[in-house]
Amino acid sequence: MTVLQALILGIVQGLGEFLPISSSAHLVLIPWLFGWNDPGLTFDVALHMGTLLAVVLYFWKDWVRLVKAALRRRASDDKRIFWYLVVATIPGGLFGLALEKKAETVFRSPLLIGIMMIVMGILLYLADKKRQLRKMDTMTMADAIWIGLSQALAIIPGVSRSGSTMTTARFLDLTREDAARFSFLMSTPIILGAGVLKLRHLTMASINLPFSVGVISSFVVGILSISFLLRYLRTSNFGLFVGYRFVIGIIVIGFVLAGH
Repeated sequence: MTVLQALILGIVQGLGEFLPISSSAHLVLIPWLFGWNDPGLTFDVALHMGTLLAVVLYFWKDWVRLVKAALRRRASDDKRIFWYLVVATIPGGLFGLALEKKAETVFRSPLLIGIMMIVMGILLYLADKKRQLRKMDTMTMADAIWIGLSQALAIIPGVSRSGSTMTTARFLDLTREDAARFSFLMSTPIILGAGVLKLRHLTMASINLPFSVGVISSFVVGILSISFLLRYLRTSNFGLFVGYRFVIGIIVIGFVLAGH
């Protein structure tokens, strides 16, 4: 892998991990379209390390507040949200472990990715037309379970972890900004778990310049993506991302049918 390829994939990971456009889909499609070699599991670790650092740095104050609330005896909204996040993380973790091999083989079909980009675009569009009356502190355990189950679908590239969780949260009438915030907080343990699973493939010899570029670029772009989306959703809807998913899905399906 060249440094330029590492930079591009790091940028793609930083954007796709937090915007509802599927980082895993883009990380499959870009090497496929340009004929690059598979970057391998080691580089996957680099990308996950970068986005993990991004979400931890951005939300560290939130996590400190939530953990402190969870350790106190008295009930509070923060304590409830902490345990909702714990419960919501479980389905994604279990499905990730059970389907890890399929995620790296069967689910990487460009045709499947193109179809799922469009399908999730339709669902996101429909969900975003719902009312947005509820804030995160009105969530119930049932809401957390539904959002957690939807996160499990993200094992299929093209679905998008953030896209599936934000879509479900919008169907449950959460505001756009709170749907995104809960999704980002949920991503912390999932990204951490994915990175730890892949760390077994990492050796000191594999930490080279492209690896470092991947970590840094995904970290910097990840921070910018989180900040952008939370600000953007205060005044705008998900239409931009719905349109993008449709365009990319149609292009990919067209390439497949043309025999690329």
